[in-house]
Amino acid sequence: MNYIIREALETDMSQVLGLTKELAVFEKEDDAVEITVEDLVADGFGPAKKFHCFVADQQGVILGSALVYPRYSTWKGTVLHLEDLIVTEQMRGSGLGTALLNKVVQYGHELGVKRISWEVIDWNEHAINFYESKGANVMRDWDIVQLNEVSMGKYLDNI
Repeated sequence: MNYIIREALETDMSQVLGLTKELAVFEKEDDAVEITVEDLVADGFGPAKKFHCFVADQQGVILGSALVYPRYSTWKGTVLHLEDLIVTEQMRGSGLGTALLNKVVQYGHELGVKRISWEVIDWNEHAINFYESKGANVMRDWDIVQLNEVSMGKYLDNI
């Protein structure tokens, strides 16, 4: 395949959002994506960048993306969080996911982070096998904990 892995541009955010929605459908969360192209542009390219994004570009068509942002670990120091590594369905198994992950790991190494972490849904054995084949430790004994906006409001109402 003829594609390049590069840093995302503001003009890519519409296609990145499309990939994000494709991932949500794959993960059976069709209506979960609330973010807009305008949000992505403001948050990724504004004065206070909240994330960094890489894309796989084939003549202007974005076939995959990897979105990362810095976090801080009280055990390790600065770490990098991989929010999404998305490859379009037709490109899965083509090596594109590896190319995007390579770019993320190179970026993290350049930043000097102590760890790169991400989540994977427990039924996606293909992704789990892929990550483990790259040397990642899939920690099945940890659970993700979240408070959404409604839960935060209820929490705050009770304090």
